[in-house]
Amino acid sequence: MAGEPQDDCLFCKIVAGQIPATVVRETETTVAFRDINPQAPTHVLVIPRVHHRDIASLAAAEPGIAADVLRETGEVAAEDKLESYRVVFNTGSGAGQTVWHAHAHVLGGRGLEWPPG
Repeated sequence: MAGEPQDDCLFCKIVAGQIPATVVRETETTVAFRDINPQAPTHVLVIPRVHHRDIASLAAAEPGIAADVLRETGEVAAEDKLESYRVVFNTGSGAGQTVWHAHAHVLGGRGLEWPPG
């Protein structure tokens, strides 16, 4: 069920403290941790504590928590002293989503030209 922790979800297990992560920020509604396969000098994931499949599902069901996730991306960037950064939400396997728990990627610390690649 959406919102409830999922036994097979990697990010739900990180929220529960069952899997270690390098946590950089925590709030009542979010957890931010360093990506284990960073694509930039700063690569932090910001996730809601509640389980929703993707950002669109989270925004539809719990817009306040979706706003919390977005707010935290800015806090992560500020703490890492990033002047410029990118926030990415992958939605669906065709867009590169591999963990089915809504999450934002905060990327920075190097040039991030558009389009990526």
